[in-house]
Amino acid sequence: MFISRRAGQIKCALRLMLIVMSCLLCSVARAEASDDRQQLLATVHVHSTASTGELTVEALAERAEQLGLDVLILTDNFSLRYEYGLWPLPGLLKRQVRFPSVLEYGIERYLDEIAAAQSRHPKLIILPGVEVAPYYYWTGSLWNRTLTMHNAQRNLLVLGLTKPEDYRSLPTSGNPGSYTFDWRGAVNGAPMLLVLPAVWLWRPLRRSADQRSSRRTVACILIVLAVALVANAWPLSQPAFSSYDDRLGYRPYQALINDVRGKGGLVFWSMTEPRDFHEYAAGPLGTVTVKTEPHPEALLMTTGYTGFGGLYQDGRTIIKPGELWDRLLQLPAHEQRPAPVLIGELGFHGLSDAGKDLHRLVTGLWVKERTVAGVLEALRSGHAYAVGEGDHHVQLRLDEFRVMCQGGTKSASAGDRLDSGGARDLMVRLSVTARDHGRHPVKVRVIRSGQVLAQLAGETPFRVDWPDTTVPTEERLTYRVEITGSGELLSNPIFVGPVLEPKAVSSQPSAISSGRISSHKLKAEG
Repeated sequence: MFISRRAGQIKCALRLMLIVMSCLLCSVARAEASDDRQQLLATVHVHSTASTGELTVEALAERAEQLGLDVLILTDNFSLRYEYGLWPLPGLLKRQVRFPSVLEYGIERYLDEIAAAQSRHPKLIILPGVEVAPYYYWTGSLWNRTLTMHNAQRNLLVLGLTKPEDYRSLPTSGNPGSYTFDWRGAVNGAPMLLVLPAVWLWRPLRRSADQRSSRRTVACILIVLAVALVANAWPLSQPAFSSYDDRLGYRPYQALINDVRGKGGLVFWSMTEPRDFHEYAAGPLGTVTVKTEPHPEALLMTTGYTGFGGLYQDGRTIIKPGELWDRLLQLPAHEQRPAPVLIGELGFHGLSDAGKDLHRLVTGLWVKERTVAGVLEALRSGHAYAVGEGDHHVQLRLDEFRVMCQGGTKSASAGDRLDSGGARDLMVRLSVTARDHGRHPVKVRVIRSGQVLAQLAGETPFRVDWPDTTVPTEERLTYRVEITGSGELLSNPIFVGPVLEPKAVSSQPSAISSGRISSHKLKAEG
C-alpha cells in the first residue's frame, strides 16, 4: 500500500514538472519570437507648413502628444515645381508654377525644425521624410486645347534620409540638384560656337561701308541667335527624365527607388488606387487637364521598394484576399523580390480636412527599441499593422498575432518567418482589444496565401487560438488577418516555410515586374 501511494505521488510530481516545463518552453518560444518588441502607434504621411500643411512641425508634435501617439512620420512634398514650354523655344517661351514644398522652404531649415521639435518633445519620435513625384509628362497641345499633364500625383514616400545632401540629389522633376551634364548639355551649348563666325564677320576689313554693315548685321544676328538658343537650353545640365517624353514608363520611379536604397532609406508607394483629375482654365486657349490614373501595377513594375500604403481613406482592391498584394507575397523564391510591407497612410494636411485627425488612421509598430532606428527597422521588416477608426471612432489594437507549431514550442509574429520543420499542427493565435478598453463588435478573417480560411466574429477584447487543420505539405505559406466591424485593421503577413538566404535585389525589374507575366492578369481581373 505504501509503495503504491508513493508511486502515485511520483507520477503526479512528474506530470506537474512536465506541465511546468511545457509552459516555460512556450514562454521562451514566445519571447524569442517577439524579440522583446514593444508596440508603438505611428501616424504616417503628415504634411506641415514646410509644404502643403496647415500646422507647423511644433504644432503637429503637440497635437500628436495630446492624442497619445508615439511616432509622427512627416512626409512633406519635396518638389512642386511644374513648367510647360512652347515649341520651338520651350526654355524661353514657358510658364512655370511653384507651390510650397521642401525645396522652396529649404532642406536644412526643414531638418533643423524637425530636430528642434524632437528636442522639445523627447517622448515623441519625429521621423523626417518627403513625398516625391519623380516624374510628370505632357501630352496634347495648348493650341489644340488638348494639353494634359500626367502623373503629378504618382507619389512615393521617402523615409530614413538624414543628411541634406541626400535630399538635394534626389532624382526627381523640379530638383536642379539632381541635374547632370551629359551629351545633351553639350549639344544644347553648341550654339555658343556661333560666336566664332560672328567675331570673324565683325573684323574691320578694307571693304565698302555697305559690305561692313551687312557683315556686322549678320554677326549681330548670329550672336542674338546664340544667346537665345543657349538661354533656351539653360541650365545646360539636364534632368534625368524629360517631362516632354511620354515613353519612360516606370524608369524614373525605379531610379528614385534605387537612389534612396543606395543611401540607406526606405521607399513606400503612396495611395496607388485613387484617381486625381482637375481642369484649369487657360483663357482663350481653353482648359489644361491635370490627371493621375490609378496605378496599382506600380507594385509589379518596380522592385526594391520597402512597401506601400494599403490602408487609407479611399477605396482599395489590392489588399483584398487573393489580389495583387497576396500574389506578390506568394512569388516563387527565384523572383527574389522583398515582400512589400503594408502601412497605413493618413494624408494629413490640417484639422480642416473633414474626418481627419492624427489618430484616425495609424500604423502599429513592434519595435526593438524606442528610437528612430527602431522605427525604421520595424517598418523595413514588416513588424507592423495598419488600423483606421472609420465612422465608429473605435481604434482597434492588435495585441498579439502569431502562428505556432510543435505544441507551441515554435512561433512567429507579423514580419517574421516560422520554419515549421515540416510540422502541420499550425495554430493562429490572435488577441484584439480596443484602445478605450470597451466592448465593440469585430469580424475577423484569417487569410492564408490569399485564401480566406476562417471567418470569426465576436467583440473586444477578442482572443482566439484557431487551429489550421488543412495545412498543405511542402509549401511556403503566408498568414495575415483582416478585422472589420469597428473600424478596419490589416496586418502584415507571417511567413511559414524554410528560411531563404537573402540575395541582392536587382535594380532591373524582373519578369513579373516588367509586365511580361502580370499584365494579362491585371486585365483579366479588371
